[in-house]
Amino acid sequence: MYLVNTEQQSSNSSAQSCISTESLSHILGYTGKINEQELKKFSSQYFLIDYIGKTGIEYFFENELKGSHGKKQIEIDALGQEKQILSIEKVKDGNNLILSLDINLQNKLEGIMSSHLKKLNLNKACAIIMDPNSGQILALASFPGYDNNIFSKGISESEYSEIINHPDNPLFNRCISGEYPSGSTIKPIMIAAALEEKIIFKNTSFNSVGGIWIKQWFFPDWNPSGHGITNAQKAIAQSVNTFFYYIGGGYQSFQGLGVDRIGKYVKLFGLGSQTGIDLNNEATGLVPTKEWKEKTKNEQWYIGDTYHLAIGQGDLLVTPLQVANFTSAFANNGNLYRPYMVTRILNQNNNPIRNIESQLIRNNFIDINNIKIARQGMREAVTLGSARALQSVAVTSAGKTGTAQWSSKKPPHAWFTGFAPYDNPEIVITILIEQGGEGSSTAVPIAKEVLDWYFKK
Repeated sequence: MYLVNTEQQSSNSSAQSCISTESLSHILGYTGKINEQELKKFSSQYFLIDYIGKTGIEYFFENELKGSHGKKQIEIDALGQEKQILSIEKVKDGNNLILSLDINLQNKLEGIMSSHLKKLNLNKACAIIMDPNSGQILALASFPGYDNNIFSKGISESEYSEIINHPDNPLFNRCISGEYPSGSTIKPIMIAAALEEKIIFKNTSFNSVGGIWIKQWFFPDWNPSGHGITNAQKAIAQSVNTFFYYIGGGYQSFQGLGVDRIGKYVKLFGLGSQTGIDLNNEATGLVPTKEWKEKTKNEQWYIGDTYHLAIGQGDLLVTPLQVANFTSAFANNGNLYRPYMVTRILNQNNNPIRNIESQLIRNNFIDINNIKIARQGMREAVTLGSARALQSVAVTSAGKTGTAQWSSKKPPHAWFTGFAPYDNPEIVITILIEQGGEGSSTAVPIAKEVLDWYFKK
């Protein structure tokens, strides 16, 4: 049994009663009949007729949810007749879990996302809302969703084949398992890294004239006319690629971070490894290195690879959860927490067994003043830059849009990640729309509608 976050509700509500919310299926997962491999692995704990958690929280917390079989030890005579009962061990129900989910927010997020995806004629996307001060997940929705009830009531081989072979892969949780180019969402990390390494300072500026040339290769800004004189905050707010080419790979006499130091800092912010969320099948993403490219592509690392890495393109891959998590570190002034969904475990009588506390992964790895400069840039993205649509939200906010190229023939993925209120953040929201185009035009409107509802509520 699962209970949603009581702090967001007037009373405890069983998530089972809200199972019509399809986005919950990726979170809760489903159970299925134990197979031979599982039976062999868990031996005496299960029988061949038992059901076991296959995905989601059902899988991750199987030991807490499963309970135990009853047992009766009897004495029999030579004819096999029962003589006396020696001992009885009663059936023990499984424990109950309290989730951090705000079910009203979950429902609203799913509804808003569904409406926007329908208008865009798209159906693959995901969104995460989390508390940046603890790592608790308040809402998580991956599209398309599925109905996990079909597994609990028994699914035929043909039905199962249909769902696993569906071209949009509805069983796939894009929030934690999807790996995508980060696009410009990575740029606050790049600013923090360059400041930390004293490659730039708060008032360091470069002139954006539309891009830079390296011999016969051109590396463009998104604005072919350029952005003019640009400092760190403006570089984030208006996503000025030239600034990141300079601080990432260097240009002419200016020395940039280089691939190794970029790799160091993106890993400090949690890229390239699992966050540790209490759900299964979490992906790690990919932080490319010189050695990785030589081994996998049989090619050397070029300066262009560093430029692409500095703007979140090329071979860098992230999960939406990783993006939400490093955004939280900018929201809370430099603390990286483990995201989690189960906050308390209760016994079958709903008496507390233990609380699951927030877990700090890392802090003090970036000077707080450098975090604040990047934060200011994210605020200016709302006041002056690509996320200006959020100015009308009831509270102040900050964020970063992203438009991630991944195919020469298909539209880019659209990103937005941000937090609100700016001065005392309560939530982080991260949105990814596969083939959604510009993050400012497709992801930001979703964030605006969600934030409007949340803070007006």
